[in-house]
Amino acid sequence: MKKPIPRVLLLAGLCAVSAFAAFEAGTFAYTKRLETKLLAEPKPLAESAGTIAFAHKVKVEQVQGNWVRVSEGKAAGWVFAGNLTDTKPDEGSKLDGVALMASKTTATAAARPLDEAVVKYAEQRNLNDARADLEWMQQAGTEITTEDVDQFLQEQKKGEFQ
Repeated sequence: MKKPIPRVLLLAGLCAVSAFAAFEAGTFAYTKRLETKLLAEPKPLAESAGTIAFAHKVKVEQVQGNWVRVSEGKAAGWVFAGNLTDTKPDEGSKLDGVALMASKTTATAAARPLDEAVVKYAEQRNLNDARADLEWMQQAGTEITTEDVDQFLQEQKKGEFQ
């Protein structure tokens, strides 16, 4: 005899399925990221075609799977549907400073080379492996290709491969 699915799990599954609003050409949507990147084509690693700020109203021009081609004035490009919403986000939530600070912190910024003060601190405390680890990470990062990223996204069912 099969066990019944708990209501919480069923509800979570339904929410996951409906995570993206169903956008249609000719309608409008709102950006829900502090800065939404517009891409030249519907691919995660496509060239940038511009950006649109948080909570801006955009016109839906075309829908292709989980990708939506939008425009705002002269700016136009492809956006992953998860970065849009059909209702206007609360603009007050971006003013607390936390969203702004988090958006400016990227993996690239976090992995920048260590400055001399940090290196001296690590040496004084015998933490020299940290520098070697960082250098290894930077070297390994240069070996990652666009194909590697696409393969990872596909295997993990992320981005457009959901």
